[in-house]
Amino acid sequence: MEGSKEHIVMLPFMAQGHLIPFLGLAKQLQQRFGFTITIVSTPLNVQYLRTTIAKDSTASSQKSQIRVMELPFNSSDHGLPPNTENTEALPLSQVVNLFQSSIALEAPFRSLVSEITVKDGQPPLCIISDVFTGWANDVAKSCGTVNVTFTTGGAYGTAAYVSLWQHLPHRLTGEQEFRLPGFPDSCRFHISQIHQFLRDADGTDPWSRFFQPQLSLSLGSFGWLCNTVAEIEPLGLDVLRKYTRLPIWCIGPLIPPRMLSTESSSGLGSRIIGKHTGREPGVSPEKCLEWLDMHSEKSVLYISFGSQNTISTSQMMALAMGLEASGKPFIWVIRPPVGNNQRGEFQAEWLPQGFEERMTQTKQGLVVHKWAPQLEILCHKSTGAFLSHCGWNSIMESLSQGVPIVGWPLAAEQGYNSKMLMEEMGVSIELTRGLQSIITKEEVKRAIETVMDKGGKGEEMKKNAAEIGELIRASVKEDGSIKGSSIKAMDDFVSALFSTRGAFS
Repeated sequence: MEGSKEHIVMLPFMAQGHLIPFLGLAKQLQQRFGFTITIVSTPLNVQYLRTTIAKDSTASSQKSQIRVMELPFNSSDHGLPPNTENTEALPLSQVVNLFQSSIALEAPFRSLVSEITVKDGQPPLCIISDVFTGWANDVAKSCGTVNVTFTTGGAYGTAAYVSLWQHLPHRLTGEQEFRLPGFPDSCRFHISQIHQFLRDADGTDPWSRFFQPQLSLSLGSFGWLCNTVAEIEPLGLDVLRKYTRLPIWCIGPLIPPRMLSTESSSGLGSRIIGKHTGREPGVSPEKCLEWLDMHSEKSVLYISFGSQNTISTSQMMALAMGLEASGKPFIWVIRPPVGNNQRGEFQAEWLPQGFEERMTQTKQGLVVHKWAPQLEILCHKSTGAFLSHCGWNSIMESLSQGVPIVGWPLAAEQGYNSKMLMEEMGVSIELTRGLQSIITKEEVKRAIETVMDKGGKGEEMKKNAAEIGELIRASVKEDGSIKGSSIKAMDDFVSALFSTRGAFS
């Protein structure tokens, strides 16, 4: 399949959890098919992508084929703080402004695709756009190409998210539990699994006015790419296929290939996976690995709420007290609690008195401020479980290593991901949901012990997580003519594009 003369234009949404999988997809398409890839975003997101590409040794050789191009954007025009082009550190009340501002990118994006078409002498092979930029379908049609929707989440979470926004079923019943169009009747959702702004949505609010038209437009695309593995999400994939009535290509996991290699090495340097997020961690990977080396196999709990989430002050205090009471070793990536400047200094009063000092002294805990080398931590043999917000990138990274999850969903589709991890996969329990919940030290201790202790439910979760890890690894293996499901899906996707190219010419 000759792809070197073909060009694919990518349009991710302005959030780190979207930019990273788009870059991962760009690298895979470029390496496998030799396409020229142009990722398009606003100036500060382009700067972030350039930094990430420059720091990633596997992408360095592809620099000439993976380009990033800027679209003009002024956050102040959209009621956003100066230099705000990403969801990171943005208060929830202003996140909807960021979503709505993305519609203003349509005209400059159309001009850019037209310029590429003139320069190349033909339209791009396709546009790959985020599920939140449904307007890219109109751009593709006007430029003589097709638009492919890329959902950076899993099949189950994506299907639930789209169906909830399109139908708002919780508004119709007034019940705590409700059925969701597209899902089996036996699969009930609970009002506490959906975010407050979706609970309050009535179809006329700012959130609905953005999501409903954009998701509907995305359902008119050529097909959908999904950042999952077909074998691990049979129900979710079946629901998504029937709901969208479109081809769905499961091409995940879009995580660094070194996480999926079966080779293990004892050398410290060889265990460093690389600066995957383009950020400087609050503690070096080397220090993390040395700390993990001190602990026995599968004994450490890793705690992180993702790139843009934190918890309330009272929740943070209860979590700290429960961790200490459990006696289990842990690495906790911590940021100031909700309502405080996420880029500001961390105050000792947010944790029990002397907590960090005691954890350092006893070597029970490693408290990491701001960022941690998550990939290296999850790949280490001492890591036994992950207390997570259930963002999809984190889930795939964890399950690829066979690490079970303690769920604490906070936003977006995380509540549906958590439900699926418990009910469909059996790899998780849920500690709590959201920022309003009240948790106790005892509940934290009990949840940790359930997952970490030998025997019982925790043992079953570890076994299930290990099996899913094997399925994830198998999906990206290639041995002669035998291809894993995700590699085959990627090839099928590109074949479908070339068939369309033939129809256009």
